[in-house]
Amino acid sequence: MTTPLPDRLDLIFSALADPTRRRVLSMLLEDDMAVSDVAHPFDMSLAAISKHLVVLAAAGLIRQEKRGRITWCKLDPDGMRAASVWMQGFGQFDPVDLDDFERFLEQQISDWNDNDGTP
Repeated sequence: MTTPLPDRLDLIFSALADPTRRRVLSMLLEDDMAVSDVAHPFDMSLAAISKHLVVLAAAGLIRQEKRGRITWCKLDPDGMRAASVWMQGFGQFDPVDLDDFERFLEQQISDWNDNDGTP
């Protein structure tokens, strides 16, 4: 069963509101990653990262797949579609260009790294 659009938008925008989750999404733009690899660059526990991943998965922005004993995370390319379509409905926003979005996320990470991880 799919989540109704208003509820799904709430989940998506709530997930995107957190800088850690946005950074995780930008990391997953590069390639699928094991949960332990996602956690590596962050100064937080594996349990804390796992909670962020649960939020991203619930919003439909990533998918998680168990392969043996390892859980892999993959960006869901359709995950932002509902938010993009909703924003386009206002006529003020251009369609989301994933290349532009990737550059935006990379800039956010660069800025985050330049500030020693402080927002």
